[in-house]
Amino acid sequence: MNRRILRTAFACILGTAALPLPAIAAPPPSIIHAGQLLETPGKAPLKNATLVVVEGKVKDVRPGFVDAAALGLPADTKVIDLTRMFVMPGFIDLHVHLSGAGDRGLTLRKPDTYFALVGAKNANTTLMAGFTTVRDLGSTGYTVLGLRDAIKDGLVPGPKILASGDPISPTDGHADNHGYREEVMAAMIRRGVCDGADGCRKAVRDAVKRGADVIKVMASGGTLDESDAPTDKQFTDEELQAIAETAHSLGRKVTAHAHGKDAIDACVRANFDSIEHGMWADAETLKAMKAKGIWLVPTVWPIDYVGDTPEKVRNGPLRNLPPVSLAKVMRLGKQPKILVHMAHQIGTKIALGTDAGVYPHGQNAHEFIEYVENGGMTPMESLVAGTSDAALAGGIKGVGSLEPGMDADVVAMAVSPLDDIKAVLDVPFVMRDGIVFKQGGLEQGLQQEARIDTFDVQDAY
Repeated sequence: MNRRILRTAFACILGTAALPLPAIAAPPPSIIHAGQLLETPGKAPLKNATLVVVEGKVKDVRPGFVDAAALGLPADTKVIDLTRMFVMPGFIDLHVHLSGAGDRGLTLRKPDTYFALVGAKNANTTLMAGFTTVRDLGSTGYTVLGLRDAIKDGLVPGPKILASGDPISPTDGHADNHGYREEVMAAMIRRGVCDGADGCRKAVRDAVKRGADVIKVMASGGTLDESDAPTDKQFTDEELQAIAETAHSLGRKVTAHAHGKDAIDACVRANFDSIEHGMWADAETLKAMKAKGIWLVPTVWPIDYVGDTPEKVRNGPLRNLPPVSLAKVMRLGKQPKILVHMAHQIGTKIALGTDAGVYPHGQNAHEFIEYVENGGMTPMESLVAGTSDAALAGGIKGVGSLEPGMDADVVAMAVSPLDDIKAVLDVPFVMRDGIVFKQGGLEQGLQQEARIDTFDVQDAY
């Protein structure tokens, strides 16, 4: 009798869990009248154009300011007047850390749920800055993986997220634990730490099993960790090859945090898809990346924020770093600016990424300016790096342009960034997937129904 009751109850629980989630209701159609419309980054913007948005996608682009009747849409279709503004695809940042709270000690005191809420706050700030898609390249456990899904399901506002979860790191590598007593470090879980080719294959498979969209690898030491190891190669060639092959076999792109030339060269040999930072790459390395089509994500802006001279660093936001970390930061100097200029001259493919979390979230657009003022790019080339090229580098479908069929991820500025690249710092209009999140400089909220109800199914039944 009791067994039958248990079997029946278990079947009910399974049946309830298997119920399909209702689809998010598509936002109502809208019409955007744009004074200038950069439909396809890299091509000249259109003047006085109409962008038609239906079910969160760009349905059509028409010359002139076309009304609902002429478009075959209901008479009450919302018309968004951006006739005095420059309209373009939403920005893309391929390197952020949304759940970073800025205080390393918090990881010992707070649960993952705390950092998920930190991530939600930073995600909203990032969206309000015009970044409608980001790639989060380092978080603990399911913190950002869950945030990604909550944004997708309409529970909280934020950009679309590709997440790596815990990075893949060798023992004592950049993403391992440093600076604490051995027993404390042993108690702090680092899911991505691996050694040997077989161990690294398993770490990649485990990351994908947890839901990683992309594999992030700590191929070299880092500046901000407390290890006294240099920022040179830390994985063996065999380990890097195993990581890249496994990631690609599972349909994931693989990108490497790599500062030292030897680490970057090893990742090039292993056919990584992109290199993050790449600080000490030389012309030979950059030419090899160009030949293989490997993207550089140079993260230039953080060094301006923390200081590009020893004096600025000592008086800047990272002045209280442990001495071993501070020394590594001061060594960088103007190298990021030198790197991006050299890479651009050589023709190495560059996609925008900022390492947000090293500096306050929401300042991501400063990277566009760095590419123009220090990288030798034209404003258009800079915009391409943070839209269509970033989409290509990240393998992100549906974003990067406003051609028909693409996601309706739209931002607008009062001044054309083609005339003044600093216009990207002031984005008063933000739409993601056809939903207006910011208009007239004011946040608009979710304006959509969540995919799931917020009551607890187990409590309800």
